[in-house]
Amino acid sequence: MTKALPEADQQVTGQNETGPSQSDQTFQIEDPGVQQLVGYKTTIDRRDGSCVVILDLQPPHLNRHGILHGGIVATLLDVVCGNTASQFFDRENHAALVTVSLTLSYVAAVRGGRITATARVTGGGASIAHLFGELHDDEGRLLATATGVFKRIRK
Repeated sequence: MTKALPEADQQVTGQNETGPSQSDQTFQIEDPGVQQLVGYKTTIDRRDGSCVVILDLQPPHLNRHGILHGGIVATLLDVVCGNTASQFFDRENHAALVTVSLTLSYVAAVRGGRITATARVTGGGASIAHLFGELHDDEGRLLATATGVFKRIRK
């Protein structure tokens, strides 16, 4: 389960003269598990609950053919869809949830650079959310898509 950093632990960049700083509008998710292993960065936008996951590709992210490993693609799309679903359920407390299903379509290969995953809610209710995610390279080329179903869990 990912955890949002408390306000006091979030990076602060200060206020500007035109309104709240970016740090007041976004926060980083810090996960001591797979996020540290893979090396992606997860940012949530407080204004709309959207999530962006960014990964700068390194040799360990590639398969034996020198292209991005499908498991990394699946991980990034699961993370971005899951965090977007969490915000759908509860923007204040970043709701806990589990992935019910995740279906991927691999569209194009990439060998290096930065990749970015985004997602949007396509439907849902009190405990189930349906999402659509996309993964793009640093030139905006579509690499993969995902549809997912996520269930809110109560602790």
